[in-house]
Amino acid sequence: MRRVLLTTISLLALTTGSFAADLPRQMPARAPAMLPMGYNWTGFYLGINGGYGFGESNWSAFVTDAEPSGGLIGLTAGYNWQAPGSPFVFGLEGDIDWSNIKGSFANAACPTGCETKNNWLGTVRGRLGYAVDRVMPYFTGGLAIGDVRANQVGFTGERETKAGWTVGGGVEAAVAANWTAKLEYLYVDLGSVNCGLASCSAPTNVDFQAHVVRAGLNLRF
Repeated sequence: MRRVLLTTISLLALTTGSFAADLPRQMPARAPAMLPMGYNWTGFYLGINGGYGFGESNWSAFVTDAEPSGGLIGLTAGYNWQAPGSPFVFGLEGDIDWSNIKGSFANAACPTGCETKNNWLGTVRGRLGYAVDRVMPYFTGGLAIGDVRANQVGFTGERETKAGWTVGGGVEAAVAANWTAKLEYLYVDLGSVNCGLASCSAPTNVDFQAHVVRAGLNLRF
């Protein structure tokens, strides 16, 4: 009886060991996948911008509009703040551009020619953006400042620095490392200058409004 019991135990041990050897080995646990962090827009930036402006300028006493147009190029500086976990981006941006936006006309009231010209244009604007990772459409608006020149051939003309307003929007995208690129539209209204009798052949108000389309490249810090 004892010999039968020992034989049975031996057979059970052999069978269990063989079964355990045939079981598949447990696969090692994998580390959790690392999800890429979303792009964060917070920080200062400096950049350049350039584009084209076109608009209208009414000479009230001459019953005629000049249609100024031309290029502009300049520098940009700003700051963005993106709330943690939020797609909304709040920013403040300023720029100063050299401008060659000008237009002229001639008629019976101004036979020698009248010209409206803008030589420089600056803005200080707030921005509200909605970030979709590395792409951010935005609205913008604020102060516009620049010179408005009213020139009539044969007269001294008038030149004033005017403060007005601007509003618009655009889209900005991160393109490489700390660089972003943007495409932007602004409507600019600088009000009007008064060209008196000593400066023009007849007292007249000369206003200036322009549509500005420009591109920009910024370096973030």
